Amino acid sequence: MIIILILIFLIIALFLSGFRSGKWSLWNKITRTVITISAAAYFTFWFVERSLSQFLENSLAIQVINYLPQPVDFYIIRVQDGNENQKFSSKHVGQIRPEYFRIEYLNMQKSNEFWVVGYIGKNKLVYFSQVAVPNKNEDQIIEVRNYINHSLKLSAIATEKIEELKYDNIKLSIWVTLDLLLIFLNSVLLFRSSKKH
Repeated sequence: MIIILILIFLIIALFLSGFRSGKWSLWNKITRTVITISAAAYFTFWFVERSLSQFLENSLAIQVINYLPQPVDFYIIRVQDGNENQKFSSKHVGQIRPEYFRIEYLNMQKSNEFWVVGYIGKNKLVYFSQVAVPNKNEDQIIEVRNYINHSLKLSAIATEKIEELKYDNIKLSIWVTLDLLLIFLNSVLLFRSSKKH
């Protein structure tokens, strides 16, 4: 993963900051500067890309409307055809208040089905719906009006996939936080050394 690779380079740059004198001091500073600027540029692009709309060409817009009397945390799981290694793709839609909606975009080129899963609190599953997509050019509107579970078997699989998504997100947030901390430390050390000169 590129985020872990960047972390390694940032640790090397931090280690090199201890060797500021000698004949290699200029190359040392250039190397640290290139690593720090490259890492900062990558994360700038990464955050901008994630902040922009997830709308993709040929994607299906799914509007989830919550008519239940309390906020529900929704996930969407796309079921991919003919790929056993990566059959499910999970997305966190977010918590939707009563009478509000959220729109998510899915690439359904190799899929004809998705699941909508709703939770109250951390682990209480209150809604599961299996949605077939016969027409991929027609956007879907999911109106959640009842606490219902259409399939105990499939909802158990969905719960497992959502737990995997949460775990992956926690791991990613830890790596990103460490990277950002090291970018900050390297930037401060570079600024201080430049200020001294």
